[in-house]
Amino acid sequence: MGTAPPFSFQDPKTREIVGYDVDFCKGIANALKVKLQIKLIAVDARVPELLQGRVDVVAANLGYTAQRAQQIDFSDAYFAGPSKLLVRKDANLTSLSQMDTKRIAVVKGSTAEPAVRKLLPQASIVSYPDPTSGFLSIMQHKADGLCASELALIRMQRQADAAAPLAIIDRPVYSEQWGIGIRKNEPALREAINHALEAMESSGEAAATFDRWLGAGSEYKIRRDFKVAVIQG
Repeated sequence: MGTAPPFSFQDPKTREIVGYDVDFCKGIANALKVKLQIKLIAVDARVPELLQGRVDVVAANLGYTAQRAQQIDFSDAYFAGPSKLLVRKDANLTSLSQMDTKRIAVVKGSTAEPAVRKLLPQASIVSYPDPTSGFLSIMQHKADGLCASELALIRMQRQADAAAPLAIIDRPVYSEQWGIGIRKNEPALREAINHALEAMESSGEAAATFDRWLGAGSEYKIRRDFKVAVIQG
């Protein structure tokens, strides 16, 4: 997507798009012996662009859902993690039960919207085109909470003005597995991508990629508690 560090974002020095998703794209392209061409894509355009043939695969924070699986195929999962709620500390919101009548910001076209509607049916959903817009809605008091991946929220929390500190509610709204999106009529491509992901796992490249962007040496300092595996739908 180019707007979702540490998964895909512009390196301020080289101006190239880099990140966790980009490194997996490189690994897959090398395994398939094809030239990699990165195309930036909006969240709600991920599945349509794939179905219309404008991209060959989608590697853009694409969480598995049963609804998406009716439209496209997914590779094995190459990332897994929880999504939580970011709130202002001065609001004294510490539990999900307190959020059921609040305004929740989500990224349009993401898995957050149906998850929030299911868990917090009385909440008001406010859609934004990207995570940064959702973050600003919290800072500007236009929303009470933002639902996004925990990693994205940690970064936003650190970027917040010290005069307006933010907090993350501990209990996840949901957890999801991310896969590479592939059109349904291309089973050979799906198999080749799965072989590439499995090879990256076996060689240690998958774990090294995680460590580079998310592990102890990164600003996130989280532990990898998953491996490349078949998505449990």
